[in-house]
Amino acid sequence: MSSVLPLADSPAAPDPGRRNAAVLAVCQGLYTCAISIDLTLTALTGWQLAPDKALATLPFALITVAGAVVTWFAAFLIQRLGRRLSFALGAASCAAGGLISVWSVWHGDFWLFCGGTALVGVFQAFAQYYRLAAADAVAAEYKSRAISVVLAGGVIAAIVGPALAAWSRDLFAQAMFAGAYLVVAAMGALSVLVLLLGYRDTSPVAPAPAVGQGAAARPLGRIVRSPVFLAALANNVGGSMVMMFIMTAAPLAAVACHYSIDDGAAIIQWHLVGMYAPSFFAGHLIKRLGLGPVLLAGLALNLGCALSAMASTSLPAFYVALLLLGVGWNFMFVGGTTLLAQAYAPAERAKTQGLSELLRYASTALATLGAGPLLARAGWQSLNLAIVPVLAICAVATVAWMRAQRQPDQVMPSQTGGAA
Repeated sequence: MSSVLPLADSPAAPDPGRRNAAVLAVCQGLYTCAISIDLTLTALTGWQLAPDKALATLPFALITVAGAVVTWFAAFLIQRLGRRLSFALGAASCAAGGLISVWSVWHGDFWLFCGGTALVGVFQAFAQYYRLAAADAVAAEYKSRAISVVLAGGVIAAIVGPALAAWSRDLFAQAMFAGAYLVVAAMGALSVLVLLLGYRDTSPVAPAPAVGQGAAARPLGRIVRSPVFLAALANNVGGSMVMMFIMTAAPLAAVACHYSIDDGAAIIQWHLVGMYAPSFFAGHLIKRLGLGPVLLAGLALNLGCALSAMASTSLPAFYVALLLLGVGWNFMFVGGTTLLAQAYAPAERAKTQGLSELLRYASTALATLGAGPLLARAGWQSLNLAIVPVLAICAVATVAWMRAQRQPDQVMPSQTGGAA
């Protein structure tokens, strides 16, 4: 991973930032492996264990619910304990959750299994801060590429995770799926080891003298009203909502169009490649073309997903739509995170990051819950049409930030550097 580490382009780039980005890329890969196994098998395991089949999806839902509840508190714990220890505690919750899930499956305990999956949700909440940790550790001109490096750690894991789930689910003949959750526990334990041995806490790089280390923290309401935060929130939240909305429904829509379950799984695998593979070059694109054009390109790709899906229900159209969706999400997510890292001073980091991640989690949870009912009632084409207003809102916020950035009295040094 260090061979693609973009921070190596300049000898002036801070070495701790480079090292931490590489460590977090490895951790992102381990996280993606663990969560993909849990998301692949948890609904099936819940169906197997639930005393009432109406409760079968509860363990699956608790992953997202626990993540949403914990993400706000995780930001303040990170501020108090430091990232190294906090991230290790988050990864340890994955190891514990995996082991609890193994025991629960072996003994047929549904409610304890729910506790195990909730702990994996805690891990998910902490892992969402990996990219922000990488961005905070480097100067403005390196932020987007540091974020890309971390997300690139998920490329191989996005493919390996489902394969691990398929291989490990029958590892123990006496208890189907127990082996898979043992692998989840192992991913969490490896993450703890990598973080404690490789990660080093560093002081955040101040985004600009105006909001630097010595400045008093601004009220959250003032931060939220700034164009840079609104654009960051629109791209992070809007991009994630659109992605989860379409991704959740796509396999169901493919099966409804008389394609096989394996076809649905392959569509999602290509989507995952689209989500993570652009991380190898998204940071370079931002440096070359500017942050605004890459954000707008992400919006255009998501619109292309909707148009492709509405134009045809052929299998190639599903592949094209989900691939465009993945790449569009990556551009919006990397760009939106870059903007978010420019929106706060170090003293404002916890509350700003916490609010952004809480809103993103809550919105994606609603998108996930709403995708199935809308698909059943309105169909695949209408589902894709529904994302167009969300993309329009994101475009308005992005263009407003781009216009504000052109006004010299409102431009912060970090913003001009981030878009260079």
